[in-house]
Amino acid sequence: MALLIETGLSNWISDADLAKEVLHQSPDADVRTPDTIGNPTEITMVAVSTLQDAHIERLPNLKLVQKLGAGVETIVGNPKLPDHIRVTRLRPDAPAQEIAEWFLAHVLRAQRHLGDYEAAQRKSEWSPKAPRITSDTKVGVLGLGTIGTRTALMLKGLGFQVMGWSRSPKQIDGVTCLHGQDALPELLGQCDYVCAILPSTPQTVGLFGADILAAMKPGSHLLNAGRGDLIDETALIAALDAGTPGHAVLDVTSQEPLPKDSPLWQHPGVTITPHVSGWHLGDALADVARNFERLSSGQPLLHEIDRGRGY
Repeated sequence: MALLIETGLSNWISDADLAKEVLHQSPDADVRTPDTIGNPTEITMVAVSTLQDAHIERLPNLKLVQKLGAGVETIVGNPKLPDHIRVTRLRPDAPAQEIAEWFLAHVLRAQRHLGDYEAAQRKSEWSPKAPRITSDTKVGVLGLGTIGTRTALMLKGLGFQVMGWSRSPKQIDGVTCLHGQDALPELLGQCDYVCAILPSTPQTVGLFGADILAAMKPGSHLLNAGRGDLIDETALIAALDAGTPGHAVLDVTSQEPLPKDSPLWQHPGVTITPHVSGWHLGDALADVARNFERLSSGQPLLHEIDRGRGY
C-alpha cells in the first residue's frame, strides 16, 4: 500500500514538500510523488487538490481520495470515480484563519475607503472621507462551518453587527443566525457586507442569480471565498451595473484561472484575488498521514465525505 501526493497545481506547495511533511508525521509510510511513483498498482490512496481522470485510470487499486482542502465537489461529482472509492477532506485550522483574515481585510479596506485613497493618490488629490462606523455596520456570513464560524466571531470581536446563514439551524454567541432558503433574502437585505463561504452543492450552484442579487442591500459588498459556481457571473455584472450590490470581491470564479477576456477583470465594481484566501495547510497534513495509516489498518477515516450528500 502506498500514498501518492499529486496536487495538480504548479503555483502552490510542491508535491515534494508535501510528501516531506507527511513523512515527518509518519516516517514509515510509503509516500510517493509523480517523480517517484514506481508501480502504480501499489497506490491505494492519492492526496490531491484536483482529482484528474488519469488518477482513476492509472491507479487500479485506488481506495481513497484525500482532498488537500475542504471542497470536494469536483471529486464526488466525477462520474468516472467508482462507487467503492472513498473520499476524505481536511479541516485545517491554518487556512480557516487565513480565509477569515481575507474577509476582514476586504471589509476593513472598504470601511476605511482605502481604494478611494489609492485612486486619489494617483491623481495627487487630498480627499478625506469619514470612515464608516463599525458598530453601525452589519455583516452577513453565509455558511457556518469551521471557516464561517471563525469569520463571524472575528468580525463580531471587532464590533461589527454579524448575521449568519446556513442550511440547517446553528447557534453562535452574539451572532444572529438564520437558516433555510426562505431566510436568505431577509439577511441579504440588511447587510452591508455579505461573506460567502459556502460549499458547492446542487443547492448552491448558481444560487446568486439575478433574483438573489436583487435582494441584496443597494451599495453592499459581496465577498466570495467559497466556490466560484455560487455566483452567476453574467447576472453579477448586470447587478453591479445597477448598484445592487455595489461591489464584489472574488477569490474564486466559475473558471480558474479567470480567462483574460472575462469582463470581471476590468469591471470597476469587481476586485479579483487569485484563489489565495486560504493558502497554508498547517498541521492538517497530520490528518493525511493518519488517514493513510487508518486506511491501511481498516480503522475509521478522518473527515470522510458522504458521497451522496456531497460533503
